[in-house]
Amino acid sequence: MAAELTTSHLIDSATDIKRPPLPQTTGEITNTLNHYYRGELARMTSWRDRIDRTSNWAITVVAALLSVSLSTPTSHHGVLLFGMMLITLLLMIEARRYRFFDVYRARVRQLERSYFAQILAPEAELNPDWALSIAKSLRAPRVLLGYFEAMQRRLRRNYCWMYAILLLAWILKISTPKLQTEGAPQNLAHSWTYIVDNAALGPVPGWVVIAAVVLFYAVILYSTLRRRTDDGDFVHGEAHV
Repeated sequence: MAAELTTSHLIDSATDIKRPPLPQTTGEITNTLNHYYRGELARMTSWRDRIDRTSNWAITVVAALLSVSLSTPTSHHGVLLFGMMLITLLLMIEARRYRFFDVYRARVRQLERSYFAQILAPEAELNPDWALSIAKSLRAPRVLLGYFEAMQRRLRRNYCWMYAILLLAWILKISTPKLQTEGAPQNLAHSWTYIVDNAALGPVPGWVVIAAVVLFYAVILYSTLRRRTDDGDFVHGEAHV
C-alpha cells in the first residue's frame, strides 16, 4: 500500500513538473498578455517583411523588362508579355504570404482594439468575449481569407499599377515603328494591320495575342474595381495593409 502511494505521488509530482503554472494574479495575467502581444507583433512583422520582398521583386522585374524591351528595336514585345506572366506568378506567391500575415494581424488588432484601447479609453459596448476568438485561433489556427480574395487585395493595392505600366509599354512597343525597326521614323502606326502584324507571337497570329491580352486585362480590371463587403478588422478604421 505504501509503495502504491509512493508511486502515485511520484506520478503526480512528474505531472506537476511538466505542466507549467498558469498566471493567477492580475499582474501575472497582464505581464503574460504583454509578452504575448510582442510575440504576435513580431510574427506579423516577419510576414509583412516577406510580403514587401515579393513586391520589391515584382517592381524590379517590371523595371528590368521595361529597360530591355524599350531600349532597343531588336527586343521582341514578347518580353513584356513574359513580364505579365511573371508578375502574375509573384502575385500568387504574395497572396499566399498575405493569408498567413492576415492571421497574425487579426490577433494583434483584436488585442489592440479590445484590450489596450480599453485601458486607455474604456467603452461600455466592448464585446466581453473578445478573447475567445484569439483562444480559438491559438488552439486551431486557420486562415481567414480565401486565396482569390487575398490576390484581389494585393492586386488593388500594388499590382494593378505594375500591370498598367506593362500594358502601356506593350501598346507602345507594338504601335511605334521606331521601337520595331532600326532607323524607322519616330511616330505611331497609322494602320491597324501594322499593329496586328507586330503583335504576332511566333506562329500565333497577332489578333489572337491581342484578344488574349484584352481578356486578361479585363479580368484584372474587374478584380481591381470589384468591391466586397469587408468584415473582421476591416470594419474598424481605414488604415489597413
